[in-house]
Amino acid sequence: MQRNWQLIVFAGLAALLCACQNTTFRSSVPAYPVHAEIHTTALFPDFRPENLNAYITVTKEGYKENGRFVLPLRVTDAYGYGGLVVYVSLNGYVAFDLACPNCAAKGKCMTCVMDEPNVNCPECGEQYNLLDGYAFPMNGICRETLRPLLITVQGDKLIITQRR
Repeated sequence: MQRNWQLIVFAGLAALLCACQNTTFRSSVPAYPVHAEIHTTALFPDFRPENLNAYITVTKEGYKENGRFVLPLRVTDAYGYGGLVVYVSLNGYVAFDLACPNCAAKGKCMTCVMDEPNVNCPECGEQYNLLDGYAFPMNGICRETLRPLLITVQGDKLIITQRR
């Protein structure tokens, strides 16, 4: 009886280990370089964790806070595949690449547009909800979230980079 119990536990653990292979999420959005710095006290004083729905986008046009131009791109900036958004969600600061995964999977780079608290794809019509901090697709057109980015907080500075 003891031997059977050990075999059952061993078989269960082996099945769990096999099931965990290749579970790494791979986005349809290519991993382009990302590097942006947001100084919350100097240039973006209204961009605080308590200001729900505040956002900053970084595209080839530069930095925009809630749709208002603030700062041109610097030589050291890189804004990903379709631009990036840093958003104050219910879970604090979150950042995502603004390229629609549905369109990227078809070989198109469509930059999504902010319509707070959503990000909308102008090509396929998918909407991604940022309020909860996860960027889940709402219409069911796409099966992926927007590509998440990494935010590092250093005092009053947010540094946004690609996740490794």
